[in-house]
Amino acid sequence: MPLPWRLEAKARRVSEAPTVSVVDRLLDAAEKLLASKGIRATTVSEVAEAAGVSRAWLYRHFPDKPALIGAAIVRLNETFWQDAGAELERIGTFAEQIAAGVRIGRGAYDDPGALLLRLRTDEPEEFAACAGAGVSGLVPDLAAFWRPFVEAAAARGEIHPGHDLAEVSEWLARVLISLGTVPGETIDPDDPAAVLRWVRTYFLPALRADPAAAH
Repeated sequence: MPLPWRLEAKARRVSEAPTVSVVDRLLDAAEKLLASKGIRATTVSEVAEAAGVSRAWLYRHFPDKPALIGAAIVRLNETFWQDAGAELERIGTFAEQIAAGVRIGRGAYDDPGALLLRLRTDEPEEFAACAGAGVSGLVPDLAAFWRPFVEAAAARGEIHPGHDLAEVSEWLARVLISLGTVPGETIDPDDPAAVLRWVRTYFLPALRADPAAAH
């Protein structure tokens, strides 16, 4: 599945296997430090030490800290969304996909190995500076990720043909972010059955209805 964004990273365009191995070691070290310390507290020296290379060798591949952290974020992005997309593609109905999306999103926030939402939430300015504007927009990114699933649901007749699918994708992204991060009193986002019931009761009926009837 194509990703909604790509961050160009010259440091990752390498041709020799030993160099690729060094880059991967540096990115592995960066991800571990980001998980334990965050962006601000992670230093280039610590990454080099954890990867078992000198700072000079690190700078041969990444010119500065933003380039290093940005490349680590890109790799996290790619891995997370590819895995999430593969899981959702195995699910048969749109309602079940949405319920699974809530679970996946909450797992991304809580799992130290999947840092994206936590870094975006806790250190938004640092995240944007390292990842670049093309990676920092959570709602557009999430909407773009869900667009193929929205289109497939529309093709199956689960969404009324009168709906603008771009708007549906963004609305879904906003709903998923709310369910995954904002506490409430009537739904437990960690209860898959409760989330699925909520989706079937409130979300899908709106998508099945003719939007023209609301005007």
